[in-house]
Amino acid sequence: MDAIHAIMTRVSTRQFTDQPIPEDVLHTILEVGMAGPSAVNVRPWSFVVVRDKDMLNRMADGNGRAAEPLRRAALGILVCGDMQRAYDRAPDYWVIDGTIACQNMILAAHAMGIGSVWLGTWPQQEKMQAQKALFDLPEHIVPHSIIAFGYPAGDMKVQPDRFEADRVHCEKW
Repeated sequence: MDAIHAIMTRVSTRQFTDQPIPEDVLHTILEVGMAGPSAVNVRPWSFVVVRDKDMLNRMADGNGRAAEPLRRAALGILVCGDMQRAYDRAPDYWVIDGTIACQNMILAAHAMGIGSVWLGTWPQQEKMQAQKALFDLPEHIVPHSIIAFGYPAGDMKVQPDRFEADRVHCEKW
């Protein structure tokens, strides 16, 4: 699947089959996440991969109702920012760097026939603290997002055309 097609056809998947995701596919998803750009190439991300159903359920408990897809996912990835690696002149860029890593992983998964859904964590302190406690994260590691991954159950819906010409301004507002 080419990049444009992957971007234009990706949808959030919340229902998954029981089929596990092979290790080589997981490795590719993680490798693609780490291939994204980051501020001055500091690469301030860390990933916690979770396959254990009890831990997926506990992650869902900590992130609230919107995280229910984790309970049916083949795996979840907690994307974190490593504040010891963050760009010292603009440390908040770690959030953008983590977001790019998430998007790369989601698109790569889709290109390989795997569904996913992004589950926000940062900047909601309650959710961040729940994940931090669950995984006993060091002080300098900050939870950013959770992504649930799995093979889609049922037919994938078609992505609608989301282009809105009135949001584009050329040369001036």
